[in-house]
Amino acid sequence: MISKARKAEVVAQFGGSAANTGKPEVQIALLTEHIKALSAHCEQHRKDHHSRRGLIMLVAKRKNLLGYLQKNNILRYREVLAQLGLRK
Repeated sequence: MISKARKAEVVAQFGGSAANTGKPEVQIALLTEHIKALSAHCEQHRKDHHSRRGLIMLVAKRKNLLGYLQKNNILRYREVLAQLGLRK
C-alpha cells in the first residue's frame, strides 16, 4: 500500500492540485505505484496467488486507462509514459 504522503505527492505531480484525483494521469500514476509495491511483495512471497491475481487486475486496469488516454489525447499519453518510464 502507498502512504498518504506519497499518494499526495503523486496527485500533486500529475493532477496539478490535490483535488484532481479523477484525471487519468493521476489514476495511472497511482496504479503504477501500487503495482511496484505489489510486485515486490509477489517476488518475496512466490506462493501468494491471491496477491498475484490482484496484481494482474491492477495491470489490466492501468492498461485500460492508458488505452483511453491514448485514444482521447495522444500528447498527454506520451507525457505520462515518459514521466513514469513505461513502454520504452
